[in-house]
Amino acid sequence: MEQSDRYKYREWPVDASTDRVSDAAPVSEETVADEETDAGSFSRWMLPAVLFVLTVFTTLWAGAYQAYSGTVRGPVNFLLQYPETLWNGMPFAGTLLFILVTHELGHYVLSRIHRVPASLPLFIPGPPHFIGTFGAIIRMRGPIMHRRALFDIGVAGPLAGFVVAMVALLIGLNLSTVVDRTSTYGLQLGEPLLLQIMSWMVIGPLPPQADVVLHPIGFAAWFGLFVTSLNLIPIGQLDGGHVAYALWGSRQRTMALAILPVLIVLGMAGWAGWFVWAFMAGIWGIGHPPVIDPSTPLGRGRTIVGWIALAVFILTFAPVPFSFH
Repeated sequence: MEQSDRYKYREWPVDASTDRVSDAAPVSEETVADEETDAGSFSRWMLPAVLFVLTVFTTLWAGAYQAYSGTVRGPVNFLLQYPETLWNGMPFAGTLLFILVTHELGHYVLSRIHRVPASLPLFIPGPPHFIGTFGAIIRMRGPIMHRRALFDIGVAGPLAGFVVAMVALLIGLNLSTVVDRTSTYGLQLGEPLLLQIMSWMVIGPLPPQADVVLHPIGFAAWFGLFVTSLNLIPIGQLDGGHVAYALWGSRQRTMALAILPVLIVLGMAGWAGWFVWAFMAGIWGIGHPPVIDPSTPLGRGRTIVGWIALAVFILTFAPVPFSFH
């Protein structure tokens, strides 16, 4: 547990020749305000359905390409030569989409409960070189009236997706294999505290020269944890921004200002993707816009759930999510 980067996905023999895996990161979970209250049938039903079908295809493609152990170069050549193997991506794609759908439905259902008009989840297909998707968004078509609604809508997605990712990680770790790290190389995954704890419980202590090669279900679960941690960063209109503003009001902006230099330092010291997140935070806005009625108290129960969300963020956060060696 004390050694870093013990977990990898898609490993190869040292003398193998294959494509490098890209460091693409998904689009974060973001709620987009929209003044429209009367969406057309296409944007309400057809667009979410079309985007979801496309995302099913691209994640299947990504999962099958990851599972392929041959020497074909690039996912396009792989699909053209071996289209019949597309279904081999089912374990990865099914797990990842189940986590993401659960996350988005958490937002959607709570939006309906609080009578806030919202679109169905809009999934964004991505290139199959890595995971095949940039995540999903939900568009809000009306204002959030009070802090309780903001809190419930913001926290429901990450916690719902987190529960599913936990179960998937337990299954994935049981199906994963331990290998000698001196004989393979591949995409090394960052180790959030939760992964270290669950790996120790399921696999046991690892020898110094050992790596865990995650099963596709385990890799999808790991990515679900990564997405959860990204969304719980308390900046702007990320889920974490919703939760922080509902809990602490204007102090959320102070928290966000303190986190920005941390992201920049992490970008310099480890994963360059944190520079992108810091830049995007400036575009989205660091502070959270006010709700119409900011005086509504959250109550003790929601405050406890808020602290649970903070604990989830700490347990799922990896300072260096990806490296390749």
